[in-house]
Amino acid sequence: YTPESPADATRNLSQTNLNALANVIPGFLGGSADLASSNMTLLKVFGNYQKNSPGERNLRFGVREHGMGSICNGIALHSPGFIPYCATFFVFTDYMRAAIRISALSQARVIYVMTHDSIGLGEDGPTHQPIEHLASFRAMPNVLMLRPADGNETAGSYRVAVLNRKRPSILALSRQKLQQLPGTSVEGVEKGGYVVSDNSSSGNKPDVILIGTGSELEIAAKAGDELRNEGKAVRVVSLVSWELFDEQSDEYRESVLPEGVTARVSIEAGTTFGWEKIVGGKGTAIGIDRFGASAPAGKIYKEFGITAEAVVAAAKALL
Repeated sequence: YTPESPADATRNLSQTNLNALANVIPGFLGGSADLASSNMTLLKVFGNYQKNSPGERNLRFGVREHGMGSICNGIALHSPGFIPYCATFFVFTDYMRAAIRISALSQARVIYVMTHDSIGLGEDGPTHQPIEHLASFRAMPNVLMLRPADGNETAGSYRVAVLNRKRPSILALSRQKLQQLPGTSVEGVEKGGYVVSDNSSSGNKPDVILIGTGSELEIAAKAGDELRNEGKAVRVVSLVSWELFDEQSDEYRESVLPEGVTARVSIEAGTTFGWEKIVGGKGTAIGIDRFGASAPAGKIYKEFGITAEAVVAAAKALL
């Protein structure tokens, strides 16, 4: 994907990846908790798995998230040739948390495709908007929590999920369309966090570091452009997976988030809980620390201050 590629929701980009993987991995199969048309998880070249059609790969789990996750654990542990995925709205991981925890405990390679990943899902309102869920899975051992920002990062997230044989992966995907951003890459995702853009000179000392994930990386990039227009040296970082970033060498992590640069602003449409680890005691975390509301994505982002203007203001306050 290039910046000229059309904007798209990462749930749609996810479906492209699922179908590409199913075409080359014979044991790749899965489905949704009765939300396939919304999660975008249908394998288009296969039919429904039934007792009389065991060669088909679309699993119709029904509205039973815990059962769905448990079934996928069984499939993953049955044989290393099987790679199951299952899907629902991200907020409904609450119904399957025990199954996800068993995936982590038993080292089962299950891919959890979780769409509608933030307040950006819009009019369904606070009951469907995951606020605390990213933080909760970052706290769960042996889980890869991935929140891709565009097509390149979605592809990178699936590559990571398939190649990690001993741990489950959760992909948090957007309902709303997102721009294909310059500087994103499959390889960057494999590092967990990486520099998307930087106009600072040598010395690994930008004036400020802006950090985003998923749909908010686009906001961080826009804020970075505005600050650069005012003469600031700005680094924009995508932190798509905290777990993968933590596993990198000290040297690599220092090259992305140098300790000497304390002016840091993060933006994520979820709780700010945990972000102090990234932004430090002198940085600022922009997020939402209350339940959301029912409104179109653009309006609700503005209402809760998840905007480029808020990032620019926070950065200026630190400089």
